[in-house]
Amino acid sequence: MIPQMKELVNNYKPEIIFSDGEWDYDSKTLKSEEFLAWLYNESPVKNSVVVNDRWGKETRSKHGGYYTTEYDLVHSQQGIGDNADHPWEESRGIGTSYGYNRFETTEHYLSSKQLIDILIDKVANGGNFLLNIGPDATGMIPVVMQERLLDIGKWLKVNGDAIYFSQPWKSPNRPKNENLLFTRKGGNLYILLKKWPKTPVILTGLKGAGKVELLGYKGTLNTKQQQGKLTITFPPSLTVDELPSQHAWVIKVSDFRE
Repeated sequence: MIPQMKELVNNYKPEIIFSDGEWDYDSKTLKSEEFLAWLYNESPVKNSVVVNDRWGKETRSKHGGYYTTEYDLVHSQQGIGDNADHPWEESRGIGTSYGYNRFETTEHYLSSKQLIDILIDKVANGGNFLLNIGPDATGMIPVVMQERLLDIGKWLKVNGDAIYFSQPWKSPNRPKNENLLFTRKGGNLYILLKKWPKTPVILTGLKGAGKVELLGYKGTLNTKQQQGKLTITFPPSLTVDELPSQHAWVIKVSDFRE
């Protein structure tokens, strides 16, 4: 495969190479070292290309510009383990297949809510989410997949500020609540709500916080700062139906200091 791989690189100059199908052979058998040595030392993309970790059955979560999981697992069934500080990416299909599978029914497909929850979970833990789409034989994206993509796009249009170019918030002050996820960007903290909260959202250990807003909502939230604690309460009259997001919600805390 090395001549074909070199041809692809020389002709198309990719920025990312996602290798796959390595699980039966080690990197020596696949001659991965030979190709990667050429890629990083002689190829036209040697100073810019990024590769994943699938270059032999022993290389996942050990070697690569970024590590990969799929359907939340690597073949060792241990995920990325202690390597969460290394760039990583979760990949999966909307259903149980990567390509188009005409035998999949609606019960095989994740809902828009489930996919958005996966997206925010991976990003809040420092990862990327690669969602595979399987066109049919005519090149058309199945309608059920189109619906999911449109829903994700609508959600990102409102809440993308909490996703793009963000970093996970790893503070010991982070509340332990499975329905709350957090990202940071600049001086802003983003609280991602997987479920509509029935009780106030409380942050502790703060030195200060500025404006608090619910992305996509023009009204104001009730907030109280006292002795290093920020309490955020939603107006009792506010319902999910009034909001542009129907699957998950984001509170933005500007000028966040701890």
